[in-house]
Parts: sequence; C-alpha cells; structure tokens
Amino acid sequence: MRIYLPSTIGALARALDEGAFRGGPLTAYAVTPALRARHGDDEEELEYAALSAAADASRRLLAAEPGERARRVVIAAEVPEGVVGRGESADEPALVLVEAAIPLKRVASAHVDDEAAADDVAAGRTEDHELMWYATQELRYLVDRS
Repeated sequence: MRIYLPSTIGALARALDEGAFRGGPLTAYAVTPALRARHGDDEEELEYAALSAAADASRRLLAAEPGERARRVVIAAEVPEGVVGRGESADEPALVLVEAAIPLKRVASAHVDDEAAADDVAAGRTEDHELMWYATQELRYLVDRS
C-alpha cells in the first residue's frame, strides 16, 4: 500500500542514519475508502489528495519545531497493508496509522519544497508552491545540502 508520510528535513536525516522511520504508530496519509468517497475514482487525483494532506501535516510539524528548516517533506513509501490501521476522520479522510517502522528499502521517493519556498513555508503560505520530487538515491544529498 502506498502511504505518504509527513516529515521534516531533520526527521529524514535521522531516518537515513537509522535506516528507517521509527516511533510508531506513525501518522501517514493514503488513498482510503473515505477519501475515495469524497474525490471519486480518479487514481491520480486520489494520490495527489493524499500527498497534499501529508504536505499540510508536514507544515504542522514545522510549526511545532521552530528550529527546523522550513521545507515541507513528504515521504512516499510502499508498506504492507497489514501494518496500516485506519485513522480516518471527517476532517482528514486520507489519515492512516502505520503500526511499524518504515525501513528505507520501502521508500519510493520524497517530495520536498524548493529552498526558495522557505520564507513562504515558514509564514504558512504554501498554496503557491508545489513539492519537488526526489529519487531515493538523492535523499542523502538533499539532507546534506539543506
């Protein structure tokens, strides 16, 4: 199952050092029945809605960690359905809980704000910024230069 894990540059750096995203249950976002009921059956639109929900959650993580670099980070990963519990709510129909660590081998990509968006992200103005896609082999480079 594809999940979108909200994160930060600091949390990504820790995961790269430890070999996994730990600290479960982890709040993530995915295409859920509730999200499908709200958005229909267009898979691309559903995936984008789940990614967008995770990006909003990443912004909230940044607000809670004032020293963190102001770039939203969303990790796309493939995890077994058996470790994903439903956390759906009326306000967040894509919300799920991942009941296990997510090893780096499960990570498919990362979606991160451009450095030029940092001032807007810090001020909560993210609507004009799309996340950039990073392949897994680029993650260490991304962390090292951020």
